Amino acid sequence: MWLRRTVVCAMVVPLAFLVFRDAPVRLVGPERAAAKPAEPAAAPRPVIVSRAQWHADESLVKEDAVYTGTVRAVFVHHTGHTNRYDCADAPKMLRAMEEMHVRGEGWDDIGYNFVVDRCGTVYEGRAGGVGRSVRGAHATGFNAHSVGIAALGTFDPGVPVPKALIEGIAKVGAWKLDRSIDPQGFVRMVSTNDESLYRRGEVVHLHAVAGHRDTFRTYCPGEALYARLPAIRAEMARLRDVGRPDGRPSP
Repeated sequence: MWLRRTVVCAMVVPLAFLVFRDAPVRLVGPERAAAKPAEPAAAPRPVIVSRAQWHADESLVKEDAVYTGTVRAVFVHHTGHTNRYDCADAPKMLRAMEEMHVRGEGWDDIGYNFVVDRCGTVYEGRAGGVGRSVRGAHATGFNAHSVGIAALGTFDPGVPVPKALIEGIAKVGAWKLDRSIDPQGFVRMVSTNDESLYRRGEVVHLHAVAGHRDTFRTYCPGEALYARLPAIRAEMARLRDVGRPDGRPSP
């Protein structure tokens, strides 16, 4: 079983470690080609605060976005920030995180595709167009065909996970995940990097909505948020079923 290699840390890990060595592995050939027009999404696009609105520093971006086609998996993260922030300060926190990812880690851009604050506000992360499948730097070995959604905060054992945060993550995931994939099911993925929990080329069956720790040796997304992944999956499934004329679950 793929779970045999999952590592759970027993201590709080600083932000720098939570994202350490998640720098993207450059792909060639079809993975680098621009994504084909996507089929209609299975759920509505949520309201998203754009990079222009949170005043991302575009001069920091080193390379153009890489597009990888359909999103087959959602990886949930936490950023390692304090939980006592005012949501009005989230843009400032994102700008600091962008600078740390680029100047501190040496990446091309902010690692996550999207960030959600404790009030449920969704922010555009990595540049390249929110409606396209942009390869992030959030899940070593599994950055292609996935979307990285980070919760702004730190979710140690016993830390309450706001309902608005769960709903915000679910809205993005329900919209981005390929309509053919069940948010409560499993997907077949192939590791592209030996630095993940799996050898390069190894076939892995993961939850369609997984935690960062499911593919990398890390505490992320924290015990409390990891325990809420079933709730996120269920909310994603509900959002994808809303408005279906036959009342049947999404495929």
